Amino acid sequence: MNLTEWLQGFAGASPLEWIATVAGFMCVYLLIKRSIWSFAFGLVQVSIYAWIFFEVKLYSDMVLQFFYIGFQFYGWAIWRRSQDDSGHVLVVKGSLNEYLLWLMAVILSTALVGYLMSNNTDASLPYPDAFTTCASLAAQWLLSHKKLFNWGFWIVVDIVAIAIYWQKQLYPTSALYLCFLVMAVIGQWQWYRAFKTNQNKTDS
Repeated sequence: MNLTEWLQGFAGASPLEWIATVAGFMCVYLLIKRSIWSFAFGLVQVSIYAWIFFEVKLYSDMVLQFFYIGFQFYGWAIWRRSQDDSGHVLVVKGSLNEYLLWLMAVILSTALVGYLMSNNTDASLPYPDAFTTCASLAAQWLLSHKKLFNWGFWIVVDIVAIAIYWQKQLYPTSALYLCFLVMAVIGQWQWYRAFKTNQNKTDS
C-alpha cells in the first residue's frame, strides 16, 4: 500500500470509527492517570466498536465489546472504593502464580474459541481474533482489579490488534492501537512508579 492509498483509507473511515477512536484514546490516557473517569470514555468506545466489528465480520471482537460494556461498570464500582487522597486508584502488585494462570487460560481459550469460530462461522482471521478477545478479557479483569502487570497483557494484545485491523482496512483503529501500544508501555511504567511510591509510604 502506497501513501496515497493509506491516506485515502483514513479519509474514508466512518464518523463512528473516528468517534470510537477518540473515545478509546481518552479512555487509555485516563487509565494511565488512574482516573475513574476512564470508564465513561471506555463505555462510548466499546459500544460503537461492537457495531463496527460486526460489519467487518470480526465476531470474536464483537462479542468482546459486550463483555467490555459490563466491565466498564464493574471496574468503575471497584475503583471508586480504592482511591488515594488525590482521587487516583491504588495499584496492587498481584502474584506470579496469578499471572501465569491467566496466561494459561488465554492460551487454552484462544485455541477453543479460534476453533469454534473457524469451523462454525465465516469469521475473518479466527485465531488472531480469538487471541485478542481472550487476552483482552484477561487484561481487562486484571485492570479492573488494579493489578500492576495488566499492562503487559495489553502490550501483546495491541501488537496483534494493529496487524488485524490494518489487514481489515480499519486504518484509524489500527493507528489507535499503535497509540495504545505506546500508552501501554507508558502505563506500565507509571503504574509501577505509583505502586513503589505507595509501598514506600506504607513502609515508612
